[in-house]
Amino acid sequence: MENTVKSVEEQELFGHPKGLFYLFFAELWERFSFYGMRALLTLYMVDVVFAALASRDFAAAAVYASYGSLVYASTVIGGRISDKILGMRKSIFLGGILMSIGHFVLAIEHDITFFLALALIVVGNGFFKPNISTFVGSLYKDGDSRKDSGFVIFYMGINIGGFVAPLICGYLGKTFGWHYGFGLAGIGMLLGLIFFYSGIKKNVFGDRGLPPVKGVLEKTILGVKQGIMIPILAVLSAPVIAYLLSSYKSLGEKGTFLEDDNIVNIIFYLIAIGIAVFLINVLIKATVDERKKLVVAILITFFMTLFWGFHELSGSVITLFAERNVNLTFIDASQTNALNSMFIIILSIPISMLFAYLRKKKMDPRTPYKFGLGLAFAGISFFILSLSSGSANAEGMVPFSYLLIMYFLISVGELFMSPVGLSKITDLSPKRIVAFMMGIWFLASAFAFQIVGFISKQLAVESDDKNVGGLDTLGIYTDGFLLISKYALGAAVIVLVLSPLIKKLMGKVH
Repeated sequence: MENTVKSVEEQELFGHPKGLFYLFFAELWERFSFYGMRALLTLYMVDVVFAALASRDFAAAAVYASYGSLVYASTVIGGRISDKILGMRKSIFLGGILMSIGHFVLAIEHDITFFLALALIVVGNGFFKPNISTFVGSLYKDGDSRKDSGFVIFYMGINIGGFVAPLICGYLGKTFGWHYGFGLAGIGMLLGLIFFYSGIKKNVFGDRGLPPVKGVLEKTILGVKQGIMIPILAVLSAPVIAYLLSSYKSLGEKGTFLEDDNIVNIIFYLIAIGIAVFLINVLIKATVDERKKLVVAILITFFMTLFWGFHELSGSVITLFAERNVNLTFIDASQTNALNSMFIIILSIPISMLFAYLRKKKMDPRTPYKFGLGLAFAGISFFILSLSSGSANAEGMVPFSYLLIMYFLISVGELFMSPVGLSKITDLSPKRIVAFMMGIWFLASAFAFQIVGFISKQLAVESDDKNVGGLDTLGIYTDGFLLISKYALGAAVIVLVLSPLIKKLMGKVH
């Protein structure tokens, strides 16, 4: 389909482009599939994939971290291919199909298919995730005052999917079998594609999302059209990524897990070095004003990475803590992954109203203060979890209320940091490297999973008992939560102390 389709007259629904609501449901179901699978992933690895290992927690932590890192890093490559060749529509379809296949393959309980399934989801997410969000922005003209509220509606779809999926997929997975939960996640992804395809057939997107240049898909690579070659290469890359995810050794009679040859970690170390060298070179060549703002952009990205590193523990260590040491009420451990999205849905409007009120009173805290407060909320949330050991019963089980409070606080922290970070990167970065800095911002989530992996491996429980739990694991987890709290609060103090200086460097950027 070439870029010659004429735009239809703008169709609106509830004061927004009608296409927004098709993208809303497409993203809702995609996030349903992603978070439904994530809710089960760590528990599945511990109970099934690495069940024979005494160090199964360590193994699960390493694979979870590598998977999460690659999922977010893939968006940089997928976004680039979309911009240059495929366009958003074809990228979204390709990504959605690959993710659907990945979820269905994950329903097959076998070690080889397990890593291949994760790899297909990684590749698919790289094409789908960056393009669906960009597509939303393309529905509005520059300066359209409805754009911000349009993204609020869109992100509500993300959190609805993130709330419902763990509840349903978690229930099916734990009650009827893992493959039912993973299979439903795959069906959710297909539903997302159906909504998106329905929007195309009804022409609610006009000429948006088509390949960037007429005839670009017909150009050949080694005699094969690009429009065909890219899907082929995407599929062929899956076995390579599967190998990267499974790059570990199992030694000894107990199946001791060693991660000394994990290639993914090495790749991210090299990426970090490359980014650092490039940014140093940019800083040297930048003007004084550019240098000041770029330093702030780098700091914001660094502290956001730290926050996501603590936040994303919800899918690994905190899920295992809930399974082994929380006296859960009404829900199981996998379903606790719904709590963050639940609180985001509940708190989004009140907190946005709070900031609007403060802006009206000219008391709205500037970005560095919001980041400091966000990290402080994260630190306090883990401190609350560390206190739970004082209320444990004889079996080492703690009240569910501690986990609820923890998720409430870290969700508040997320709303202080996440909405403002992305816009500030575009404001603070020199125009000639703004696209590069956006890529670094998305890579921040990938590097955050390296933090998740490091922390999760420090809190890994090694035991031959598959029903491990009780006071021993409680001590490991709560001591770890206290240490995480200290790091998060320490980072918050650093940000708040530096805030006057950061504010000065930012100049007029709020």
